[in-house]
Amino acid sequence: MSPLSQSAPKALYEQVKDFILEQIQKEIWLPDVRIPSENELVKLLKVSRITVNRALRELTDTGALLRIQGVGTYVAHPKPLMALFEMTSIDEEIIQRGGVYSFEVHVGAVEKAFPELASAMEIAVDTPVYHSIIVHKNSDKPVMLEDQFVHPLSAPDFLNQDFSTISPAAYLLKTIQIRDVEHIIEALNPDEMAQELLTLSPHEPCLILHRQTWDNWRVATHSRMTYPGTTHRMGARLKPLFKRYVEQYGKNKIKK
Repeated sequence: MSPLSQSAPKALYEQVKDFILEQIQKEIWLPDVRIPSENELVKLLKVSRITVNRALRELTDTGALLRIQGVGTYVAHPKPLMALFEMTSIDEEIIQRGGVYSFEVHVGAVEKAFPELASAMEIAVDTPVYHSIIVHKNSDKPVMLEDQFVHPLSAPDFLNQDFSTISPAAYLLKTIQIRDVEHIIEALNPDEMAQELLTLSPHEPCLILHRQTWDNWRVATHSRMTYPGTTHRMGARLKPLFKRYVEQYGKNKIKK
């Protein structure tokens, strides 16, 4: 007997999706484990191959499954939730999730600020800035491309660091006393550099995080971070201002 209901109001392919997701949520099918083939699911669920194929295709599109042509369909790892408002280094995020962090520096140089960058960083055109292009990896797989400009007065020794002992991101967080931060997110296709360094196809969706930080009323860093959209998501949790005020000063003071 099939675990699906032919008389249920929900379409059969949706029931197949629910069945697969239930196996994943109950940890019957674990990440990186190959799930039953289309033919096996057809026999198990007693539905057509077209129905199973649609369910697998849609679950693959949402990132729940990973289909490898000629090999099979696997349970995908959950997308890591990148902190949107917390200032943490990517190496800490990867290590906290049980990953193995590494990185490659593709550019590390002193350059002159072009007009658009000078306007964003509130400096004069041709002002010297530090420029770095870094590929961050998890278990040797590229997971983020960081194209970053640093004000030399905010981190004078940035380009002279031995980054075999500390990551560039961790060094900047340690060195710069950040007073303010701005985040802007876009959903875009990868540019040519991201395609090459992150090994992405031209039409693969990406999350682009534009981050700018300030210290001592000066723009300290201006960054563009590219994350493959199929493997990352971003989010944040905020406390309303009134609630934070109550927690800090107490209800009695507010009553007065």
